[in-house]
Amino acid sequence: MTSREWIDLYAGTYTDQGSRGIYALRYNQVTGEAQAVEAMTVPHPSFLIIAPDGRHLYAISEVSGKDAPMHVIDISSQAMRLEQSVPTAAGDPCYVATDGRLVVTGNYSGSMSVYALSDDGAHARLVNLFAGSLGGPDARRQSSPHVHCAAFAPDGLFILATDFSADRILSYRIAGNDVTENGVAAVVEAGSGPRHLVFSNDGRYAYLMSELSGMVTVFAYHDGRLEQLQAIESDHAKARGGADIHLSPDGRFLYSSNRLQDDGIAIFAVDASTGLLTEIGYQPTGRHPRHFNITPNGKFLLCACRDEDKIQVFARNQGSGLLSDTHRDIAISRPVCIQFH
Repeated sequence: MTSREWIDLYAGTYTDQGSRGIYALRYNQVTGEAQAVEAMTVPHPSFLIIAPDGRHLYAISEVSGKDAPMHVIDISSQAMRLEQSVPTAAGDPCYVATDGRLVVTGNYSGSMSVYALSDDGAHARLVNLFAGSLGGPDARRQSSPHVHCAAFAPDGLFILATDFSADRILSYRIAGNDVTENGVAAVVEAGSGPRHLVFSNDGRYAYLMSELSGMVTVFAYHDGRLEQLQAIESDHAKARGGADIHLSPDGRFLYSSNRLQDDGIAIFAVDASTGLLTEIGYQPTGRHPRHFNITPNGKFLLCACRDEDKIQVFARNQGSGLLSDTHRDIAISRPVCIQFH
């Protein structure tokens, strides 16, 4: 948890309605004030992540075709600077993650791309491409493979990827820059459409948001495998638009966003001894809360409301976990990803 008052905020967007691409802002995580800094022209940077050393930002362009790129952007100086754009060898990348040595992208066209980074993090080289698969019962939403996200396990030894159209989570073993298949980490209920995955701070548990079922699934994690402990509903409207999932910095609360109907964020208390969830509230949001994030000090939750052209700012009660709208929206066209540094 950082004690800095002013932090950097980077927002990814869709650029089909006037957005330039990636927006950099200064954000006061004590007062909730935001100050615009600059924008970088990048087509459809719908997901981005910041390197552990804070010197680079990795972003994808969610466009079709095998030339759809992953971008390496230097953020170590006052202005963002594009270092490199590397093809994913797959269309429609929609997620990116890094452990500082590797970068992985989840590609909605049905694969996971793996890049090895140079020692300084400024250059990436594509080293692997792993395919997702089919098997889910939804003839429309699961008709082609989709790898929706890829998360580095806290033990540093595995990557887990959501295989959306096969209703399972895949495991990959890391050995240096070498990544190899490690089988299936978990299978979820047919038709779930697993989307985003996060780990607890201590690495003992993982939490999955499934898009189609609207369920949050709790797993025990060990050695590249997941054991299901609980499934609890997030999308009570059953709109089949489950989206993002995050834990509070202290790990006491979990939040998951839902789209398409009754848009909002479900709020759960986390049992520290078992990892299990209890729903304690629901916060309505603007339309299409595709992604959200919590400030490092835990005081604010910022939600990217794509269809209302704004980042909505909620104050977070750190004792109860509940949210309240500050009405201090940040106007940005089609925002879909928020990262803090």
